Amino acid sequence: MVLLFRRIRKPRVLALSFCLVAVCVISTTAVHSPASQPTASTNDLTVLFSPNGGCTTAIIQQLASARREIKVQAYSFTSADIAKAIADAYERGVKVTVVLDKSQKTEKYTGATYLANHHVPVFIDSKHAIAHNKIIIIDGATVLTGSFNFTKAAEEKNAENLLIIRNHPEITTSYLNNFADHLSHSEPYPQ
Repeated sequence: MVLLFRRIRKPRVLALSFCLVAVCVISTTAVHSPASQPTASTNDLTVLFSPNGGCTTAIIQQLASARREIKVQAYSFTSADIAKAIADAYERGVKVTVVLDKSQKTEKYTGATYLANHHVPVFIDSKHAIAHNKIIIIDGATVLTGSFNFTKAAEEKNAENLLIIRNHPEITTSYLNNFADHLSHSEPYPQ
């Protein structure tokens, strides 16, 4: 599988190829969690589904494991538990950078305000119609991605997915480059 990714140079093709491999892994290794939500896990991949599939808990556990750096891109971010886990990481000395969609400037409750109040560097990506990414990169080695918005509704009501990718440097590099690109045109929050 690593040889396949080394031959693919374009990030979108790489991401699509990885998703296809992940689907194959899921279809051959899926088991049912106690919450009756299908999950799959190997040493370097974990897939979770909502509602009530443990996505928020998994994100918080990954954030708690961060030692050096957390990079976050999010569209909708209203989960108090995830925001607290990010602020806690920042308070223990982890470098944190958060890039959010422009909608987070005007929403009634948002993680942007909570994080800014805890001195976490937050930026707003207004360049796109919607900055729809849902990505967390931890210590340059673990990527969390999928449709899962960082919201209570995503955990409790919506049909969402979360993919945790560990120890795939080529994939992580693509996500890090994408993060840097979006950060470069984002503005500090609050303005």
